[in-house]
Amino acid sequence: MSWWSRLLGGRSESKLKPQRLDYLSEALALERQGDYDAALTSYRLALRDQPNDPRILQNMAIAYSKTGRLEEAVRTYRRALDLDPSLSGAHYGLGFLLLRRGDAAGGAKPLEAFLDAPPKGAEAERWIRHAQDTLEELRAPRDETAEPEA
Repeated sequence: MSWWSRLLGGRSESKLKPQRLDYLSEALALERQGDYDAALTSYRLALRDQPNDPRILQNMAIAYSKTGRLEEAVRTYRRALDLDPSLSGAHYGLGFLLLRRGDAAGGAKPLEAFLDAPPKGAEAERWIRHAQDTLEELRAPRDETAEPEA
């Protein structure tokens, strides 16, 4: 309804229902643009509406990782996994973050959980292979006397 109709006695603004913003979609769009800090703000707003949504938390953890906030990313992945232990992407992300900070034993566990129930699809094979290769490297005995390869 136009402002003219409302002026002449049509519906008023107070009778119109305000539209709720889709903060999750907004956050995903901001991430695609590379604006991870703004995406985190939108994820926080999405969590306000859906505080126990593990997928929002998983996406937040990815954004935290992209901005170098690794401890926040680890905490957020763990919270997502507390809510949904089957969230394979969170296992994958958590595993590699723990490895990145030097926790080989801690990083192996989520990677094993990821491989116990890997995602499906054509693109998933790349991530599965990466996790398998990483676990093989972690399990391989290290020869401390060997010369590093040039």
